[in-house]
Amino acid sequence: MQLAPLICVRDVTASSRWYQRLLGAHSGHGGDEYERINDPDGRLVLQLHRWEVEHHHGPLGDPALPHGNGVLLWFELPDFDAAVARAQDLGAQVLRPRQFSENGNWECWLLDPDGYKVVLTSPLP
Repeated sequence: MQLAPLICVRDVTASSRWYQRLLGAHSGHGGDEYERINDPDGRLVLQLHRWEVEHHHGPLGDPALPHGNGVLLWFELPDFDAAVARAQDLGAQVLRPRQFSENGNWECWLLDPDGYKVVLTSPLP
């Protein structure tokens, strides 16, 4: 089984570039309405969808409400330290700086350009 979260964003192209750079990932689809972000091995890790585009399924959410309230996009990365450096280079807003967690790994909490909470972690022991 593989989880493939989908979030709605204002600018799919800009969000795609941000997540690709942050995660060391690449585009798996491309486009200004929908995008698939794949890890270096080609596995889907995140989908991006423009708020206003309904396609065949209708609206996916209400852009006037808080984005991702209660949802964390949690990415366990083998290159955690490099990802934190990439987040700094991107000027990402840091919610919780790099810290050691009670789970025995490192974490850094950020906000993406649309206000979604993103957690970068080192691999769990």
